[in-house]
Amino acid sequence: MKDFPIPVVGLGPGSQSEEDTLDYMPMPQGMSTFHAPPLPEPEEVADRVGAHRVLQAALSALAEVRHGGANQRLSLNHLDAADRQLVNQVLGEGEVSARVTPLGDEPTEINVQESVFAGVWRVIRSVHGVPVDDQIELGPIPEALREAAQQDWRPALPEWAGALPPNVQNAPAVLAEIEDHMHDWQAGQPAHVVNLTLLPMTVEDIGFLDHHLGTGRVLILSRGYGNCRITNTCRPNGWRVVYYNSADTVILNTVEITALPEVALAAPEDLQDSHERLQEVLHWVVQA
Repeated sequence: MKDFPIPVVGLGPGSQSEEDTLDYMPMPQGMSTFHAPPLPEPEEVADRVGAHRVLQAALSALAEVRHGGANQRLSLNHLDAADRQLVNQVLGEGEVSARVTPLGDEPTEINVQESVFAGVWRVIRSVHGVPVDDQIELGPIPEALREAAQQDWRPALPEWAGALPPNVQNAPAVLAEIEDHMHDWQAGQPAHVVNLTLLPMTVEDIGFLDHHLGTGRVLILSRGYGNCRITNTCRPNGWRVVYYNSADTVILNTVEITALPEVALAAPEDLQDSHERLQEVLHWVVQA
């Protein structure tokens, strides 16, 4: 009997070598969900009339905003320390925060913190680090962020002269596409998203792209699911939106052409939920 000319290969479980294991990138963990803020007993805060009035005014304003009304603002500058403490306790801190750095010689800095009620924002203006204005703003996102981004717009940024830097390969073509969409985009249109993660972009390509788009003064951080870092560019309606997983690894790197990235906005259904939840909280605090 002659030897069988074809080698026999075992099949089935356990027959194959398992030296190599699949190494998956960790995905985002720990999605944020609504948690009611810890509240004092009503009798402990019965005399904080100023805070009661502000919170009830916020509820009324939210009732209008949730149906598509314009943003509304309520000043907290007149509140004493006890009333302000109650407002802070009721609102808590949500998943979105933002900062607008000073412009030129103008020393005003703006810090924004979303409350645990989506669409209810705390907006504090400071001069040389000293708070000078404290407001509650109700709406999808504070208008100060939109206004600051528009102030950063430049008609055109300097073009690169001479040979491209080493390892810059695809950035010029991608940049031309982005510029075309920025020119054509109109308010009310869906955002146009350029997914840099899916493109053959080197590290140098990303740096070249960011250099030509510019970096503005608005920084928005969202911690809803993983982490998302949003910065405005110096081009009209241009935003850099980068998503990270729980290991702080970039999992999605994009350029968005839109008035404001949707991930930072409180959606209409969020505003509706916030109105209902804030109403429940105030019923306890004010015993109304």
